[in-house]
Amino acid sequence: MGRVEGKVAFITGAARGQGRSHAVRLAQEGADIIAVDMCHDLETLKYPLATPDDLKETVRLVEEQDRRIVAVQADVRERSQLSAALEQGLAELGHVDIVVAQAGIAAMQGDPPLQAWTDVIDTNLLGVINATSVALPHLQEGASVIATGSTAAFINALPMQQLGTDPGGMGYMVAKRMLSQYMHELARNVAPLKIRANVVHPTNCATDMLFSEPMYKAFRPDLENPTRADAEPAFGVQQGMPIPYVEPADISNAVLFLASDEARYVTGMQLRVDAGGYLKSYDFHL
Repeated sequence: MGRVEGKVAFITGAARGQGRSHAVRLAQEGADIIAVDMCHDLETLKYPLATPDDLKETVRLVEEQDRRIVAVQADVRERSQLSAALEQGLAELGHVDIVVAQAGIAAMQGDPPLQAWTDVIDTNLLGVINATSVALPHLQEGASVIATGSTAAFINALPMQQLGTDPGGMGYMVAKRMLSQYMHELARNVAPLKIRANVVHPTNCATDMLFSEPMYKAFRPDLENPTRADAEPAFGVQQGMPIPYVEPADISNAVLFLASDEARYVTGMQLRVDAGGYLKSYDFHL
């Protein structure tokens, strides 16, 4: 019997990267999946987002595990779209027991700058709130809500001389800090119902977000057009352990634990899967 056998997981950002990894890992352990992703680019971002074909691949991979999946294109910034997506999943799968609010973007040097700020706050913070809010009326005792934070939530703010130069980049850090506080307070309020709420904080993770031009420039600002080969040696600055990044599966294993009954009394946790990144958080500035 799987560790989440018979449960249904509602996952945002499920078309690729960590979201796809979470969907497949939970399916391997017996969960059916309601998978949501926007599946189109944002004009402010300087890297491509997931596509409808990516979401179809998630469907294929989940079905390979002999589990059911309902996949819907929906924008986490729009609560009505998320509500409709969840209702579509409930109509087929009957209930929801796990919420994984994974959808997120990185808007470093996004343009126009203030719209980049808005897009990242609306996706990374409001998207978590929206996913949680539409699911809460359907959650029962034993349910688990999991949000994806970031090591960025624990990093000191940029030096004063850099403030205002990259609102999109700063918005990422702000959103991750605020969703962490939101989830803490959510955990306090749903604990009497025996519903749990936790945050998983990855460090650099091997996804399309990390392997993108804006991220390369963030790690190698001394180069005009850095490549992955230029940037990858610098990725290790964020970890205490001598590695450049973790794999999506490393985060999925933490999500699986928090979703399972093994974590039935674990709530309000800020779980860092960061290879020691928190240990260095006061030793460097981005």
